[in-house]
Amino acid sequence: MPGRAKYSLHLHHPSCKATWPIPGPKYSGIISGMSLFNHLRGVFAAVVTPLRPDYSCAAEEMPALLDFLAKRGCHGALILGTTGEGPSFAPDERLDLMRTALKIRQLHPNFRLLAGTGTPSLEETVLLTRGAFDLGYDGVVVLPAYYFRHAPEDGLFEWFKQVLVRAVPSDGALLAYHIPPISGVPISIELLKRLRDEFPGQFAGVKDSSGDAKHAIALGDTFGCELVVLNGNDRLFSLALQAKASGCITALANLASPLLNQLWELHSRGEVTTEIQSQLDAARKVLESFPPAPPFVKSILSQRYNFPVWTVRPPLLPMPPHQIEQASQNWVETYHG
Repeated sequence: MPGRAKYSLHLHHPSCKATWPIPGPKYSGIISGMSLFNHLRGVFAAVVTPLRPDYSCAAEEMPALLDFLAKRGCHGALILGTTGEGPSFAPDERLDLMRTALKIRQLHPNFRLLAGTGTPSLEETVLLTRGAFDLGYDGVVVLPAYYFRHAPEDGLFEWFKQVLVRAVPSDGALLAYHIPPISGVPISIELLKRLRDEFPGQFAGVKDSSGDAKHAIALGDTFGCELVVLNGNDRLFSLALQAKASGCITALANLASPLLNQLWELHSRGEVTTEIQSQLDAARKVLESFPPAPPFVKSILSQRYNFPVWTVRPPLLPMPPHQIEQASQNWVETYHG
């Protein structure tokens, strides 16, 4: 199995009172429980998936998009998450896209890659998760089994346990994906505790896309720096960092990663983030005015940043021309980066 890239980036989290290098996935010189998963800290884009007009995956165009994100302040990217339309792709398409995305490391060796591998099928999730680690991915973000929405928590624990035992190597990192407005299956704090206690070396934490400020605070109060928490809502980024979150994975990072990086750096130095957070709030308001996120992000990437016109896969639909014009105007008036 390929080893992970060796990281030299230095990150500081003032709430945890520790500064550390990132020489690799398992640096043991830090007493914090987060030391196992330092490579998962920072600003990650929930990257869109390039698609041709016939809905086929234009995987060869992904490295250029990742290069754009790396140059604008992203420390890494999540491939095939919600914004990447992950559930809309077959396993072979997902693995092909994961493989092609690795080319970014030829230009940016420290750029971190996460893969969305959760599906309602345990066997398919194991296949995709194992495939991501075989390719050398830094971690996976795994939805709960979201078809049976009333499954008991013991069943969800057993499902994640099977994925961890069968597909995550001893130096791997799995993040549970908490996005109840979409999945319909929340991941409780009690479930996170059980997974952390059972798999302290492989269960890294959670991507929290609940959009719930109280939940973001509860995660910090419960776990402190012992669990990786990556915030999924830009409006809550400052609050989440104050609650000891490890960074973010958001759709807006496709477009406004310089702002997110600036806020991250200010927080890392213990400085005030209010002004930058206000700018992020305004940008997020534009994104939320044109749901869902994938067609909006793809339209702005094309209109504002000269990327190809990428479509979305049904059941999503591309934005109609008049809406693209309005969205682009609103974006330019709000964000100048």
